[in-house]
This record gives sequence, structure tokens and C-alpha cells, in this order.
Amino acid sequence: MATSTQGSTLADILERVLDKGIVIAGDISISVATTELLHIRIRLLIASVDKAREMGINWWENDPYLSSKNQDLIEENRQLHDRLQILEAEMRSLKALTSSPPIPETNPETTGNVGEI
Repeated sequence: MATSTQGSTLADILERVLDKGIVIAGDISISVATTELLHIRIRLLIASVDKAREMGINWWENDPYLSSKNQDLIEENRQLHDRLQILEAEMRSLKALTSSPPIPETNPETTGNVGEI
């Protein structure tokens, strides 16, 4: 069994771990008697971005909150909110018009004195 007499720095160890990758897995179960109340599975992968891509893991590339797409979504959300406010204001004004009492129409043929023939 060969042993290393040369000390490794933290940077060397981190470089090796990121280059090869490391997986830490564990389960947590909370039970009362024989009834399981909570079961949590924990999986942790520590690797470099390049190593993760080699393994087919790239979920962060499509997550808008972890990319520049976040600002685009915030702007689009603001624009949609503004449009919604305008539409709601128009709906309120239309409802106010339809709920007001109708204005009686005036017909020129029927206007005049009641006693006239």
C-alpha cells in the first residue's frame, strides 16, 4: 500500500473533487412507532460545470432565475401587470356606463303640448 508523503493543499483537493465529481447520498426518516411520518431523500453532487455537462446535468442553463433570462421575465411581468391594470380600468368604466340610469330619448314628433291635436 503506497502512502503519500506530500501534503495536499485545500486547493489541490478541491481541484480533484471538481474534476472527478463526488456524490453524497442520504435518507432521513422520522417515524413514530412503526408509522413513518416524514421521509427525505438527499442527493448532493459536487462537480465542475464541465463534468456535470459530461454527465448530462445542465438544469441551471434553462432556469430563468439563474440566468440572464430573469431580467427579461421581470420586464415581461411588469408589462403584463400594466396591461392588466389598463384593462381593469376600462372594465370598471364600462360597468359604470351600463349601471347608470338610462337617459330618456326625446322624439321630436311627440314633443309639444298635450292639448294639441
